[in-house]
Amino acid sequence: MNPFRRFLFLFLSVLLGFSVVGSAQAFDPKLFQELRWRMIGPFRAGRTVAISGVPGQPNVFYMAPNNGGVWKTTDYGRTWNPIFDDQPIGSIGALAIAPSNPNIIYVGSGEGLRRPDLSTGDGIYKSADGGRTWLHLGLHDGQQISVILVDPHDPNRVFVAVVGHPYGPNAERGVFRSLDGGLTWKKILYKNQDTGAIDLAFDPSNPQILYADMWASRRPPWTTGGSYDGPGSGLYKSVDGGETWRQLSKGLPTWVEHLGRIGLGAAPSDHNLLYALVDAPKLGGLYRSKDGGENWERINSDVRLWGRGDDFACVRVDPKDKSTVYIANISTYRSTDGGISFTAIKGAPGGDDYHTVWINPENPQIIALAVDQGATISVNGGQTWSSWYNQPTAQFYHVITDNQFPYWVYGGQQESGSVGTASRSDTGEITFRDWYPVGVEEYGYVAPDPLDPNLIYGGKVTKYNRTTAQTQDVSPVVLRTGQYRFNRTQPLMFSSLDPHILYFGSNVLFKTTDGGNSWQIISPDLTREDPGVPPSLGVFVESDEAKGKHRGVIYSIAPSPKDVNMIWAGTDDGQVQVTHDGGKNWKNVTPPDLTPWSKLAQMDASHFDTATAYAAVNRFRLDDLRPYIYRTHDSGQSWQKIIIGLPDDAPVNTVREDPERKGLLFAGTEHTVYVSFDDGDHWQSLRLNLPATSIRDLVVHNDDLVVATHGRSFWILDNITPLRNLVPKVAESDAFLFPPR
Repeated sequence: MNPFRRFLFLFLSVLLGFSVVGSAQAFDPKLFQELRWRMIGPFRAGRTVAISGVPGQPNVFYMAPNNGGVWKTTDYGRTWNPIFDDQPIGSIGALAIAPSNPNIIYVGSGEGLRRPDLSTGDGIYKSADGGRTWLHLGLHDGQQISVILVDPHDPNRVFVAVVGHPYGPNAERGVFRSLDGGLTWKKILYKNQDTGAIDLAFDPSNPQILYADMWASRRPPWTTGGSYDGPGSGLYKSVDGGETWRQLSKGLPTWVEHLGRIGLGAAPSDHNLLYALVDAPKLGGLYRSKDGGENWERINSDVRLWGRGDDFACVRVDPKDKSTVYIANISTYRSTDGGISFTAIKGAPGGDDYHTVWINPENPQIIALAVDQGATISVNGGQTWSSWYNQPTAQFYHVITDNQFPYWVYGGQQESGSVGTASRSDTGEITFRDWYPVGVEEYGYVAPDPLDPNLIYGGKVTKYNRTTAQTQDVSPVVLRTGQYRFNRTQPLMFSSLDPHILYFGSNVLFKTTDGGNSWQIISPDLTREDPGVPPSLGVFVESDEAKGKHRGVIYSIAPSPKDVNMIWAGTDDGQVQVTHDGGKNWKNVTPPDLTPWSKLAQMDASHFDTATAYAAVNRFRLDDLRPYIYRTHDSGQSWQKIIIGLPDDAPVNTVREDPERKGLLFAGTEHTVYVSFDDGDHWQSLRLNLPATSIRDLVVHNDDLVVATHGRSFWILDNITPLRNLVPKVAESDAFLFPPR
């Protein structure tokens, strides 16, 4: 839109209705309802677990990226369209199409995984019109739903596997059943608050016979290692529709062998033939039963099939040939001899870390895969596959912009490397010609050189030269000694006052002024000496080899835009430190109510005075979904918690101050973006047309607000001038002309 039309548009929208709601500076959202978020890609897909086709409509598929909502294709995956964007949640772990009525779709929210950067959901949803409208059905506190089964003959008879809270105990977990289409639910298989249901399967010949895997697992607050298993896992069978259950154990490992997750696969052409992908340190592998689960034997111990069992456990059997078996792991494997031997049929390049296999029961040549690189479909038995470069579902951890015009946006993409993309294009769309990888690891920060946009730093630490397309390792040499600690994503950023200074955090803070040729350590260890073990980990600490003796890292740094010698640092174990002399001396200014393992997700130093800073604290890993944002106006001597207006179930990942208007703040939560006009005293939604997704980072670039989502790529809110000019006097006016930028 050209400047005059934008000016006129905003004027008319304001003229149509000004009002102020509440007190202080919480404004009627109609005042800025015509602002629009613009998605800039990249069209490179992100992690997906849930996928399903429609047997009688071979061109129709549904898939759900873990934080990207639900998508539908009607052309075999050539194009995908979102159908869930008006809902309050974007994290999805399961979906199922009713076999007897393909217009009925059930969706389970929460990733259904035990990953270091997972997100939770708020229960189960249903559509009765092919995804045009949705109804929430409950199971709100389950947080993680992994599998949904719908009776082949009755769309109202539904079974759900609820994994439960990933970071703590809760009662709403196990197997649930509904006989009225999800209006009411009954818990039909439950062990305890630490054990959830991770997989379900029908007997192909009789939906009264069900199999369920119960998995006792917990994520720790530290990110090293995987999830922890505990006593309580096991395989169960019901022959009366779920009324009663008994454990199947003959031939399977038990907790003595540290049994973890089990993935189930039933042979549609032989209802007595079952496969189980079993995670156990010494007895893991593919197991087979020929008598409906009564007896099991391990037929393949190849670690490629079952390794990383807390991530992957999908085994499927060809609908017409019981000897053809598929397994999803870091590649997709196929066996034609009943599981004795396997061949990789799909892997990198083109995708890795495969989660789910769906096979069309009427035509087994049609196969759909849910993978860390989105959804991909084959119509010829795996000879060729549809592209994953048509799904803007990238998962980013951070975002940064450079000084070019048009400016470029950068970030590390989960499971897919990195990307730099133009904020806009001369051709009316952002195409493959307008973005490229920038040599940065998938989890890391990106730091474009302020003096040369062709030099891009990132990760731990690399330097990418766009001119030569070469990447150089410029990390501090001392990192290789093993005495410094790292997380998946470590802060890396330039000073805004001195473009030669680049900071990098581990458990100490590093600094370079010569592009990484040499580094100096400018802090002691800024983390807690002994963070301890939070009560939410419970009995699962016994599965930790270190028995909870872990330490944190610097997770966020905030160099002051007013004083080159002032730097804020926040750790993932719950400490805030500040230096006023370039790192010679540090002071611990942690807010008193921050307990260990409260993650300082991001800090931001004020653009208007050196005494002011903001901290976004995320306690999700302590099984606490409440929002936490702190503000100081006295260099950390005192802190105020500023969360009024934020929902109770919205962990905060980022907070930023607008560099032009004092008191204008932006925050990104696990659900959307919020704005405050009064220095954080009150918050209100700035979601507008943005789909619900995890906002991991945001920056203000000149007059634009740029966000990194963890499931829907990059978005830009163009021209926030109206927000900068919105004050009570303006809101109370009959009409107001916002000055164009």
